[in-house]
Amino acid sequence: MPEVLKAPLVVEFPFTRSLGPVQSAFLTGLRERVVLGVRTRDGRTLVPPVEYDPVTAEELGDLVEVAPTGTVTTWAWNHDPRRGQPLDTPFAWVLVRLDGADTALLHALDAPGPEAVRTGMRVRVRWAAERTGAITDIACFEPYTGATPPLTGHDGHFDDAVTGIVAHARLDYTYSPGRAQTAYIDALRGRRTVGERCPACRKVYVPPRGACPTCGLATSEQVEVGPRGTVTTFCIVNIKAKNLDIEVPYVYAHIALDGADLALHGRIGGIPYDQVRMGLRVEPVWAEGARHPDHYRPTGEPDADYDTYRELL
Repeated sequence: MPEVLKAPLVVEFPFTRSLGPVQSAFLTGLRERVVLGVRTRDGRTLVPPVEYDPVTAEELGDLVEVAPTGTVTTWAWNHDPRRGQPLDTPFAWVLVRLDGADTALLHALDAPGPEAVRTGMRVRVRWAAERTGAITDIACFEPYTGATPPLTGHDGHFDDAVTGIVAHARLDYTYSPGRAQTAYIDALRGRRTVGERCPACRKVYVPPRGACPTCGLATSEQVEVGPRGTVTTFCIVNIKAKNLDIEVPYVYAHIALDGADLALHGRIGGIPYDQVRMGLRVEPVWAEGARHPDHYRPTGEPDADYDTYRELL
């Protein structure tokens, strides 16, 4: 049996969001070394502040300053920090109830080791040297044995408030496509498309999944399909993706390859985007050295009859 493929995979994108008045005040306050919470009608102070009371769903907006010192309510030691975490040396994740708050804030605690951390210990904010209006303006917490410092008296109103943030999301993991899709990928190297047939319903799945989703039975019988196929449904893309060298508008379609009972998706080229249609007969176009088709183009055949692909929509 050939070796099952695996490879590192990174999913990364920037997420841009606007801030309402509560979150705007909180992050702007951090930039100014002020920690703000929000007070509920029953007198609780929530830090970090939220826009709606989690108990009553009432809209909140009464901002109140709390101290940059507090008490650890619970913790967990992180012995192997990952990329993008607050500290690059081992540290503790802690929930800290700041003085004047009734809820706890999650952040990092810089400590020499787990033996130096305990529930109930006193800590204070260590501010970042450069602050921009983000949660990272709190560089971390650090152990503290002094008195609670006086508050600044800030009311939460700022002339140059932060109104939006960009949060960078990233996920690193190792992906294995499994036995069935490994065989599918290996076949693509030879510019062949191979699916697998269910032993019960006899449907051919491309790409193969290793099991029939209808019957729940394992599949192992390989079946070569295509290379030509039929466009079943499609969409016109009008927004240009970052780092994708394809001019908009362009078309992505579900394509039922001849002999397959499951449509795969691919880009349609070689035809104006507004002439792509259901039933269009297409064939793959391979770039030099590519491991999969670059796009599909019209074959010049008459369009397929709707009844031949209606079950594959």
